[in-house]
Amino acid sequence: QVQLVESGGGLVQPGGSLRLSCVASGSIFSINIMGWFRQAPGKERELVATITSDGATKYADSMKGRFTISRDNAKNTVYLQMNSLNPEDTAVYYCYSFIRSDSVRPFGNYWGQGTQVTVSS
Repeated sequence: QVQLVESGGGLVQPGGSLRLSCVASGSIFSINIMGWFRQAPGKERELVATITSDGATKYADSMKGRFTISRDNAKNTVYLQMNSLNPEDTAVYYCYSFIRSDSVRPFGNYWGQGTQVTVSS
């Protein structure tokens, strides 16, 4: 059973930084894409960033230049470095991964429980 566990969220002042991490554990054969989504109060869930197994990254326009996604394949971990945070970044951030759990099953989508990020003075 695959599990994704996020950490690193919290309260930060505008202009500050946070680093989120997400560790995938359990039955894992191969991890393809990992990424982050977020959902703010009253808004739909939106893509933050993704990273492929070979390191190719994509970012939402509002996050480009401020956020950096990275991964450590050996540790089955994905990170999100968030700089220049503003109140609009306040949301629950969810870890996402496209994972093959064993050698015979196809890839499947997995989600973490989410970690709260609050940007306020």
